[in-house]
Amino acid sequence: MAAAIGAGLPISEPSGNMIVDVGGGTSDVAVISLAGIVFAKNVRVGGDKMDEAIVQYVKRKYNLLIGEITAELIKMSVGNAYPTGEVLTLDIKGRDLVAGVPRMLTVSSDEIRDALAETINTIVEGVKVALERTPPELGGDIADRGIMLAGGGELLKNLDTLLHEETGLPVFLAEDPLSSVVLGAGRALEELHLLQRVCLPS
Repeated sequence: MAAAIGAGLPISEPSGNMIVDVGGGTSDVAVISLAGIVFAKNVRVGGDKMDEAIVQYVKRKYNLLIGEITAELIKMSVGNAYPTGEVLTLDIKGRDLVAGVPRMLTVSSDEIRDALAETINTIVEGVKVALERTPPELGGDIADRGIMLAGGGELLKNLDTLLHEETGLPVFLAEDPLSSVVLGAGRALEELHLLQRVCLPS
Protein backbone atom coordinates (compact mmCIF):
# COMPACT_ATOMS: atom_id res chain seq x y z
CA MET A 1 0.00 0.00 0.00
CA ALA A 2 2.83 2.39 0.86
CA ALA A 3 4.52 1.67 -2.48
CA ALA A 4 1.26 2.39 -4.32
CA ILE A 5 0.83 5.72 -2.52
CA GLY A 6 4.47 6.63 -3.16
CA ALA A 7 4.13 5.75 -6.84
CA GLY A 8 1.18 8.10 -7.14
CA LEU A 9 -1.60 5.57 -7.74
CA PRO A 10 -5.15 6.81 -6.98
CA ILE A 11 -5.71 4.24 -4.23
CA SER A 12 -8.88 5.85 -2.86
CA GLU A 13 -10.82 5.58 -6.10
CA PRO A 14 -13.29 2.70 -6.65
CA SER A 15 -11.29 1.51 -9.68
CA GLY A 16 -8.66 -1.24 -9.52
CA ASN A 17 -4.94 -0.50 -9.41
CA MET A 18 -2.11 -3.05 -9.52
CA ILE A 19 1.28 -2.46 -7.94
CA VAL A 20 4.29 -4.78 -8.29
CA ASP A 21 7.00 -3.94 -5.74
CA VAL A 22 10.20 -5.87 -6.48
CA GLY A 23 12.33 -5.49 -3.37
CA GLY A 24 15.57 -7.02 -2.17
CA GLY A 25 14.21 -10.07 -0.39
CA THR A 26 10.65 -10.37 -1.70
CA SER A 27 8.39 -9.16 -4.47
CA ASP A 28 4.89 -8.03 -3.55
CA VAL A 29 1.96 -7.88 -5.95
CA ALA A 30 -1.27 -6.19 -4.89
CA VAL A 31 -4.55 -5.07 -6.37
CA ILE A 32 -5.86 -1.99 -4.58
CA SER A 33 -9.28 -0.32 -4.68
CA LEU A 34 -11.11 2.07 -2.32
CA ALA A 35 -7.98 2.33 -0.12
CA GLY A 36 -8.06 -1.40 0.55
CA ILE A 37 -6.08 -4.38 -0.69
CA VAL A 38 -8.39 -6.59 -2.75
CA PHE A 39 -5.77 -9.27 -3.41
CA ALA A 40 -2.11 -9.57 -2.46
CA LYS A 41 0.57 -12.07 -3.40
CA ASN A 42 4.00 -12.27 -1.78
CA VAL A 43 6.72 -13.90 -3.88
CA ARG A 44 9.83 -14.82 -1.94
CA VAL A 45 12.29 -13.71 -4.59
CA GLY A 46 13.75 -10.30 -5.33
CA GLY A 47 16.99 -8.52 -6.06
CA ASP A 48 19.01 -10.63 -3.62
CA LYS A 49 17.93 -13.85 -5.33
CA MET A 50 18.94 -12.35 -8.66
CA ASP A 51 22.42 -11.61 -7.30
CA GLU A 52 22.64 -15.13 -5.88
CA ALA A 53 21.60 -16.61 -9.23
CA ILE A 54 24.40 -14.71 -10.98
CA VAL A 55 26.98 -15.90 -8.41
CA GLN A 56 25.89 -19.52 -8.90
CA TYR A 57 25.83 -19.21 -12.69
CA VAL A 58 29.38 -17.83 -12.91
CA LYS A 59 30.57 -20.45 -10.43
CA ARG A 60 28.93 -23.31 -12.33
CA LYS A 61 29.87 -22.23 -15.86
CA TYR A 62 33.31 -20.68 -15.35
CA ASN A 63 34.57 -22.13 -12.04
CA LEU A 64 34.96 -18.55 -10.88
CA LEU A 65 33.89 -17.31 -7.45
CA ILE A 66 32.56 -13.76 -7.31
CA GLY A 67 31.05 -11.78 -4.45
CA GLU A 68 27.59 -10.26 -4.08
CA ILE A 69 28.87 -6.76 -4.90
CA THR A 70 30.26 -7.99 -8.23
CA ALA A 71 27.02 -9.89 -8.91
CA GLU A 72 24.96 -6.74 -8.33
CA LEU A 73 27.31 -4.77 -10.60
CA ILE A 74 26.78 -7.39 -13.32
CA LYS A 75 22.99 -7.25 -12.82
CA MET A 76 22.84 -3.47 -13.07
CA SER A 77 25.39 -3.13 -15.90
CA VAL A 78 24.49 -5.89 -18.37
CA GLY A 79 21.55 -7.71 -16.80
CA ASN A 80 18.19 -7.58 -18.54
CA ALA A 81 14.89 -9.41 -18.40
CA TYR A 82 14.07 -9.25 -22.09
CA PRO A 83 16.36 -9.27 -25.16
CA THR A 84 16.95 -5.93 -26.88
CA GLY A 85 18.97 -7.06 -29.89
CA GLU A 86 22.09 -5.42 -28.45
CA VAL A 87 24.50 -7.68 -26.57
CA LEU A 88 26.37 -5.94 -23.76
CA THR A 89 29.52 -7.30 -22.14
CA LEU A 90 31.34 -6.67 -18.87
CA ASP A 91 34.81 -7.68 -17.65
CA ILE A 92 34.68 -9.09 -14.13
CA LYS A 93 37.23 -10.43 -11.65
CA GLY A 94 36.96 -13.32 -9.26
CA ARG A 95 38.84 -16.27 -7.78
CA ASP A 96 39.50 -19.28 -9.94
CA LEU A 97 38.11 -22.26 -8.00
CA VAL A 98 40.58 -24.67 -9.63
CA ALA A 99 43.84 -22.72 -9.48
CA GLY A 100 42.89 -20.61 -6.46
CA VAL A 101 44.20 -17.41 -8.04
CA PRO A 102 42.44 -14.24 -9.24
CA ARG A 103 41.15 -14.35 -12.81
CA MET A 104 39.27 -12.05 -15.18
CA LEU A 105 36.57 -13.01 -17.65
CA THR A 106 33.94 -11.34 -19.82
CA VAL A 107 30.22 -11.99 -19.33
CA SER A 108 27.46 -11.01 -21.75
CA SER A 109 23.93 -9.73 -21.27
CA ASP A 110 22.51 -12.83 -22.98
CA GLU A 111 24.02 -15.27 -20.51
CA ILE A 112 23.13 -13.11 -17.51
CA ARG A 113 19.53 -13.04 -18.74
CA ASP A 114 19.64 -16.85 -18.80
CA ALA A 115 21.05 -16.84 -15.25
CA LEU A 116 18.19 -14.62 -14.05
CA ALA A 117 15.42 -16.39 -15.98
CA GLU A 118 14.15 -18.65 -13.19
CA THR A 119 14.01 -15.86 -10.61
CA ILE A 120 12.32 -13.42 -12.98
CA ASN A 121 9.80 -16.02 -14.14
CA THR A 122 8.78 -16.57 -10.51
CA ILE A 123 7.91 -12.86 -10.26
CA VAL A 124 6.01 -12.95 -13.56
CA GLU A 125 4.02 -15.98 -12.39
CA GLY A 126 3.12 -14.11 -9.19
CA VAL A 127 1.72 -11.26 -11.28
CA LYS A 128 -0.29 -13.70 -13.41
CA VAL A 129 -1.77 -15.35 -10.30
CA ALA A 130 -2.83 -11.94 -8.99
CA LEU A 131 -4.47 -11.08 -12.31
CA GLU A 132 -6.33 -14.42 -12.36
CA ARG A 133 -7.70 -13.85 -8.87
CA THR A 134 -8.73 -10.23 -9.36
CA PRO A 135 -12.50 -9.62 -9.62
CA PRO A 136 -13.51 -9.11 -13.28
CA GLU A 137 -14.61 -5.49 -12.85
CA LEU A 138 -11.31 -4.49 -11.26
CA GLY A 139 -9.45 -6.61 -13.83
CA GLY A 140 -11.02 -4.44 -16.51
CA ASP A 141 -9.70 -1.33 -14.77
CA ILE A 142 -6.19 -2.82 -14.64
CA ALA A 143 -6.43 -3.65 -18.36
CA ASP A 144 -7.06 0.06 -18.97
CA ARG A 145 -4.72 1.53 -16.38
CA GLY A 146 -1.93 -1.03 -16.55
CA ILE A 147 0.52 -2.26 -13.93
CA MET A 148 2.76 0.00 -11.83
CA LEU A 149 6.26 -1.38 -11.23
CA ALA A 150 8.21 -0.16 -8.19
CA GLY A 151 11.08 -1.22 -5.95
CA GLY A 152 14.77 -1.68 -6.69
CA GLY A 153 14.04 -4.59 -9.01
CA GLU A 154 12.43 -2.13 -11.40
CA LEU A 155 15.97 -0.99 -12.24
CA LEU A 156 16.65 -4.31 -14.01
CA LYS A 157 16.54 -3.42 -17.70
CA ASN A 158 13.42 -4.45 -19.64
CA LEU A 159 11.56 -6.02 -16.71
CA ASP A 160 8.63 -3.81 -17.71
CA THR A 161 8.89 -5.07 -21.32
CA LEU A 162 8.83 -8.69 -20.16
CA LEU A 163 5.77 -8.10 -17.96
CA HIS A 164 4.04 -6.39 -20.87
CA GLU A 165 4.84 -9.30 -23.20
CA GLU A 166 3.66 -11.90 -20.66
CA THR A 167 0.43 -10.16 -19.62
CA GLY A 168 -0.46 -8.02 -22.64
CA LEU A 169 -1.05 -5.10 -20.26
CA PRO A 170 0.66 -1.71 -20.23
CA VAL A 171 3.39 -1.51 -17.58
CA PHE A 172 4.58 1.77 -16.06
CA LEU A 173 7.66 2.53 -13.98
CA ALA A 174 7.44 4.43 -10.70
CA GLU A 175 9.21 7.77 -10.89
CA ASP A 176 11.40 7.01 -7.86
CA PRO A 177 11.33 3.20 -7.53
CA LEU A 178 13.81 2.88 -4.68
CA SER A 179 11.94 5.37 -2.50
CA SER A 180 8.31 4.55 -3.35
CA VAL A 181 7.58 2.80 -0.03
CA VAL A 182 9.24 5.51 2.06
CA LEU A 183 7.53 8.31 0.11
CA GLY A 184 4.18 6.58 0.46
CA ALA A 185 4.58 6.04 4.19
CA GLY A 186 5.61 9.69 4.62
CA ARG A 187 2.63 10.95 2.63
CA ALA A 188 0.25 8.79 4.69
CA LEU A 189 1.63 10.31 7.89
CA GLU A 190 1.31 13.83 6.48
CA GLU A 191 -2.25 13.27 5.27
CA LEU A 192 -3.98 11.67 8.23
CA HIS A 193 -7.29 11.28 6.39
CA LEU A 194 -5.44 9.05 3.90
CA LEU A 195 -3.87 7.04 6.70
CA GLN A 196 -7.27 6.56 8.34
CA ARG A 197 -8.80 5.31 5.09
CA VAL A 198 -5.97 2.85 4.56
CA CYS A 199 -6.04 1.58 8.15
CA LEU A 200 -9.82 1.69 8.59
CA PRO A 201 -11.42 1.49 5.14
CA SER A 202 -15.09 2.46 5.07
